[in-house]
Formats: sequence, structure tokens, C-alpha cells
Amino acid sequence: MGVKKIYTLLEVDQIAREIIELISGKVVLFYGQMGVGKTTLIKEICKSLHSEDIISSPTFSLVNEYRTQNDEPIYHFDFYRIESEEEALDIGVEDYFYSGDWCLIEWPNNIENLLPLDAVEIHLSHADDGKRSIQLIQN
Repeated sequence: MGVKKIYTLLEVDQIAREIIELISGKVVLFYGQMGVGKTTLIKEICKSLHSEDIISSPTFSLVNEYRTQNDEPIYHFDFYRIESEEEALDIGVEDYFYSGDWCLIEWPNNIENLLPLDAVEIHLSHADDGKRSIQLIQN
């Protein structure tokens, strides 16, 4: 299934809620150029999942853990700076990915051989007038 929309940054909270309602899995891959809004969208998804934690990109730590109000974990990965898939294996990504918990992954193309086949893809790109284009793909 593929869904494509154009949105403004003022509508990102609504887009986050729609994503949560539409997707069937909890492993979500975020594709897009630097500065397209991947982390901003992840912040809104976490907020929509009722996390009150401060959300920031785990560029150097590779993974941040947040908690929902019900104490459920949300894992936020950023593989931008990863040098090899071995680094991801060293932090136990497979345990995270198959835990049944939310895994929100930036720069998944850097660990493509480790990703679950049923992960949901979100492709972000710049559109006209400062808007963003989002395409959601589920297998």
C-alpha cells in the first residue's frame, strides 16, 4: 500500500497521527535528504504516542529510548554516521527490531541488510513553497 501527501510543517502533527492510524507495523524507516524533516516528524509521532520525553536525534549514540505515559518504550535510531552494519549488530539492533516495540529509524539505507522485511517505509522530500512530500509504503 502506498499513500502520498503534501503537507506544511504546521500540519506535521496531523500527519504524525495519520501515520500511526495507517500503519500496521511498529518498525518505521524514514528516508529523505538531510534537513527534510525526518526528526521533526519523529518528534510528532512520539508526541502522538503520548511520550513527554525530549526527542532529539541520536546521531552519535545511534539509539535513544523514550517512554510513553504507559511506560512503553519507543526506540529512535539514527544511522547517518554508522560505518558498518557490524556497528549496528554490536548495539543489538535485531533485538530492538523484533521486540514488538516502536522503532523509528533514520538513515535506514545504511543498514539495509539488517532491516525487517515487513518494515514500513516513509519517504520524505521537499515540495514547492516550503512544503514537504511524504510517501508511506507498507509491504
